[in-house]
This record gives sequence, C-alpha cells and structure tokens, in this order.
Amino acid sequence: MQNKVLFLLIIVLLSLSLNAQRGVRVAYIDTEYILENVPEYQEALTQLNQKADKWKNEIQVKLSAVEQKRKDLSNEKALLTKELIEEREEDIYFEEKEILDYQQKRFGPNGDLFIQQKQLMQPVQDQIFAAVQDIATNRKYDFIFDKSANGTMLFSNKALDVSETVIRSITRTAKRKQAQSKAEKKAAKDEDLVPEVNLEQEARAKALEEKKKERESAIEKARQERLAIREAKVKAAEEKRQKVLEEREKAKQAKLNARNKSAEGTANKEADTKKETEGKTETKTREQLLEENRQKKLAEREARKKALEEKKKKILEERQKALEDKKKARDSINNKN
Repeated sequence: MQNKVLFLLIIVLLSLSLNAQRGVRVAYIDTEYILENVPEYQEALTQLNQKADKWKNEIQVKLSAVEQKRKDLSNEKALLTKELIEEREEDIYFEEKEILDYQQKRFGPNGDLFIQQKQLMQPVQDQIFAAVQDIATNRKYDFIFDKSANGTMLFSNKALDVSETVIRSITRTAKRKQAQSKAEKKAAKDEDLVPEVNLEQEARAKALEEKKKERESAIEKARQERLAIREAKVKAAEEKRQKVLEEREKAKQAKLNARNKSAEGTANKEADTKKETEGKTETKTREQLLEENRQKKLAEREARKKALEEKKKKILEERQKALEDKKKARDSINNKN
C-alpha cells in the first residue's frame, strides 16, 4: 500500500516538473459508485445474490437434517448396539463431508460464486476502462485515479470527479448497441461523443464557483452572528425580567408580613381594651355604659374608614409603582435592542 502511494506521488511530482508550463490536469473516478449506477450490473448482481441465497438455504436445510439425525442418535443410543451406533455416526460424518464439499464448491475461493462475480465484473470493468481512456484523450487529462481502488486518497475535490461522465458514456454505449434503426444508431453515435474542453472557460467557471462558495459562507457566518447577538439580547431581557419579578415578590411578601404583624398588634390592643372595659363596667351607670358604647362604635367606624382609606392609598401606590417598574423594564429592553 505504501509503495503504491509513493509511486503515485513520484509520478505526480515528475509530471509537475515536466509540465510546469501548462499545468497538470488530474481527475478521478469512483468505481463503486459507477457500479451502483449501472442498471445492467445491478440487475445481474441481484440475480447472483438471489442464487447465493438459494445455495445458502440449501446448505442450511442439509445441516439442520444432519443435526436432527445427530440428536436422534443421541436419544436412541441406549437402545442400539455398538455396531449400529458406529454405522449411523459414519453416515452422519459422510453427510457432513458432502455438505462441506458442496459449500466449498459454491462459496470457496474458486467456487461458483467467485467465478460468476468475476464474469459479471469483467465486462463492466472493460467498459469503465474504455470510457476513462476516451475521457482522458478528449479532455486532455494527465492522470485519472480510482478513488475506490487500493490507493489512499486523503482528500478529493468533487469538481475533479468524472464518475458521472463515465456512467453517461457506458449508458450511451449500451443504447448504441441496442439501437435498431439507422436514425437510432446515428443519434446514439452523436450522443456518445465526449466534448472537447475549453481550459480557459473551465478555469473561469471554477473561479466563479469558488467565489460563490466564499460569498455563501460569509453570508451564513454573518447570519449566525446575528442570531447569536439576538439570542444574547433575549436571554439578558429574560434574566432582567425574572429579577424584577423576584424583587417584586420579595416586596409583596414583606408588606404582607408587616400587615399581618400590624393586625396582630391591633387584635392584642383590642383584647386589652376589652378587659379594661369589662373591669370598669361594674362601677359605671347605665347611661355611662350606653354613651361609652356609642363612642366606641363611632371610634371603630372612624378607624375602619381610616384603615380602608389607607389600604386604598397603598393599593394605588403599589399599582403605580408596578406600572413604572414595568415601563422601565420595557424601556431598558428597547434600548438594548
């Protein structure tokens, strides 16, 4: 393998030195890809695979029968004499040997499958070789390599791949052979011609293709950068919104705790006042009790009214503050965008 690669490198270097003035024209083919796209080869290969599957099934059936005989003998050994056991074991041995011989005949190194594969490959390989020779002559290639051969190709430019041209050449040759009338033969012959190559035009087309790829790459890179910036802005806005919500929730919880504490103090104060009132009731007259009760109700009414006013005021202040915070957050996001 290393010797082949070294040999190819030496050839390329020598050609570069000898043809430095005009440049070296190199191309390659992919034989495996070509074979996959030749209908006649694929059809014959399918038939061969079907035949190989049939042979495998035959061998499997025979092996299963021998295995069953072996199991039957193992189960019946206690009822058989030594001579009968040896006779049946010998029969099983000969049957296994026949199966192995049949398997070697079909799938061995010189078996039917190998021979038919070779017979199937040879005509297509000849067609590929002839097509490559025509392409090299007409397009003035110095080298045409085979990508699927043993030589190692670490990199191959798709623009240098002439496999499709080889496939078209093989297809046109098949059409020409199948043509019946003179018109069909003439059309197939005209179609079979490989056009000459304008080197200057080809170089210009290649340069335009490279510029197009560079431009598309730059556009894609800029698009990715814009997407990254947009995602960063969205993420920052989301983090800020989450922070505002957390701060608002903390403030709300603090107010709730303060309100609960205030309500608890008021309840304790009312309880103490009630106890004092109950202690004094015994020494007061009925008129005094009625007056005190009236004054107490008035005071409670005023207190409730005052508490409602304060609560309403606090709700309005909180709502105003929430609107201002929301407006500030929205203005901040708009400024960043």
